[in-house]
Amino acid sequence: MTGSPQRLQGRLALVTGASRGIGAAVARRFAAEGAHVILVARTVGGLEERDDEIRALGGSATLAPLDLRDFDKLDQMGASLYQRFGRLDVLVGNAGVLGALSPLGHVAPTLWGEVIDVNLTANWRLIRSLDPLLRRSEAGRAIFTTCAAGREALPYWGAYAASKAALETMVRIYAGEVARTPLKVNLVDPGAVATRLRAQGFPAEDRALLRQPEDVVEPFVALAAADCARNGEILRA
Repeated sequence: MTGSPQRLQGRLALVTGASRGIGAAVARRFAAEGAHVILVARTVGGLEERDDEIRALGGSATLAPLDLRDFDKLDQMGASLYQRFGRLDVLVGNAGVLGALSPLGHVAPTLWGEVIDVNLTANWRLIRSLDPLLRRSEAGRAIFTTCAAGREALPYWGAYAASKAALETMVRIYAGEVARTPLKVNLVDPGAVATRLRAQGFPAEDRALLRQPEDVVEPFVALAAADCARNGEILRA
């Protein structure tokens, strides 16, 4: 932690998909910047590893193992966090799944449902559950991870692209609804990053040529800072 700018000192941040990839990198960086990080992911082992890394750096974290498709528990999260912390300063809705690359007519309904549930509906549930806590912060910030696939309408990327297009629209609507409040709501498009999701979509790609998750976290930090004035924007890493 020595020498860190500590731009998030004393702030409370919740990060989904925090067990690996971009979510893990964001959680580590937030902790290095002084935030207490609530780590949300399905994999308990992965969360424990991230917790060990954060504590080794002198930071602090709270583990919240959760499948984002368990909507009842998502709905209860706001009350649980209120009882323990009384507020939330930063929400990072980062978790996402690709599903499968397939013609639209060949996508299984269960797979379509999973992609929409994780990439879109879970983020709406998070907004619904955590918005009151974000408004209790003097400088609440909500940040969501998006992808160019949602804007480019790529063939065979149907479920994933549709979920990201809908996410962007939903987040911009949310940003408009809070425009007259201290709460700021934005998106980050990290671009091509060496993550497991990227490998699923581009299995033949040379991962050595891609940026690592740690290379794309700066926009998340900037948007999470209390002095950030951006709202309703997409930042590209």
